[in-house]
Amino acid sequence: MSTGDTTAGPSTGISVVVCVYTEDRWEDILAAVSSVRAQSLPALETLLVVDHNPVLLDRLAREYKEVTGVRVLPNTGPRGLSAGRNTGIAASRGEVVAFLDDDAVAERDWLRRFAAAYDDPRVMAVGGRTEPVWASGRRPDWFPEEFDWVVGCSYRGLTPGLTRVRNILGGNASFRRTAFDLAGGFATGIGRDGDRRPLGGEETELCIRLSRARPDAILLVDDRAVIHHKVPEARERFAYFRTRAYAEGLSKALVARSVGAGKGLESERRYATRVLPAGVVRGLRDQVLARRGGARRAGAIVAGVLTAAGGYAVGSVRARREGTTFSAVRIDAPAGADREAAA
Repeated sequence: MSTGDTTAGPSTGISVVVCVYTEDRWEDILAAVSSVRAQSLPALETLLVVDHNPVLLDRLAREYKEVTGVRVLPNTGPRGLSAGRNTGIAASRGEVVAFLDDDAVAERDWLRRFAAAYDDPRVMAVGGRTEPVWASGRRPDWFPEEFDWVVGCSYRGLTPGLTRVRNILGGNASFRRTAFDLAGGFATGIGRDGDRRPLGGEETELCIRLSRARPDAILLVDDRAVIHHKVPEARERFAYFRTRAYAEGLSKALVARSVGAGKGLESERRYATRVLPAGVVRGLRDQVLARRGGARRAGAIVAGVLTAAGGYAVGSVRARREGTTFSAVRIDAPAGADREAAA
């Protein structure tokens, strides 16, 4: 497996998909696209997928009408992030499809880092590191780094460097296009749909499904592939922290229903038994040393664990009682595309 800085990468380039849904993020969307267009390894194309918002669709279409390499298209599936991503995948022409959140900007070498890893044909997915950009200017002193996933960012406990993982995180991710031929697209019914509780887990479910479809598949995280993700003030509050933790528990229940609790909770067990206890100890130690927020960080970790566990319990019962189902969409190649069959 190559770990160098080679720029050979995928022979037909990288398509970047940015899913958008609200005009409230207009400036963020423009910044995200600009960061893709400024990459040291140029993207083959940037696809802006608009989630059932005709006004935003029209406005973006006018904004990028004369811009080469940027396409604006509507989500052709049900409302939600999974269907939006699937729409982008189906329309993409690159050998690799990368995903960037609409309120994030990528560092200049983001795509170059992704491309280097795909020199190994066994590599099916590569993720990167997501750094928070706090609206208040700094991390709230009570907010534990172990829970940065709550705001869509990389968290304390992840292995540094270029690391093999069970799953990557969707806001800073890339997949070989043939991965979707093998495993299908993102499952609808797990992740966010713009109006409901802040669910997640669709990336985990897809990655596990991919590994089952191709047991020799390698999934990596390269922490040099960096993006910077905005955290609005509303998400700096404990109320959101608690809501998101509960929603994550609900999501994990759905993932476990799909792929089994053994694989679906494999990484979470290590996180809960090693990373989080160490975080509590660190917070209490900081409190003893009179460092600001130590006890509150320890308390937030405990509260987050209990809340997520409650969500998981409720989600498990609900899934069994209601027979909750979701489906992985088959991704068809765009008309005229000549794709090599999956190995």
